[in-house]
Amino acid sequence: MDYFLCVLGMVFVVEGLPYLTFPDALKNYLARLTALPDATLRIMGFAAVCIGLLMIAIGRS
Repeated sequence: MDYFLCVLGMVFVVEGLPYLTFPDALKNYLARLTALPDATLRIMGFAAVCIGLLMIAIGRS
């Protein structure tokens, strides 16, 4: 459980950095993101999940 909390904490740090460092650019990016079709967002999400799982598999070996 300690390891899980450390990983979750790192996720929050990484997710929070763009909001802290360049909020204006992030607002513009998110506005453009809403214009993308749902299928494109699903493909991007699927790719991110696959890359994350691959990184976990590599890190665990």
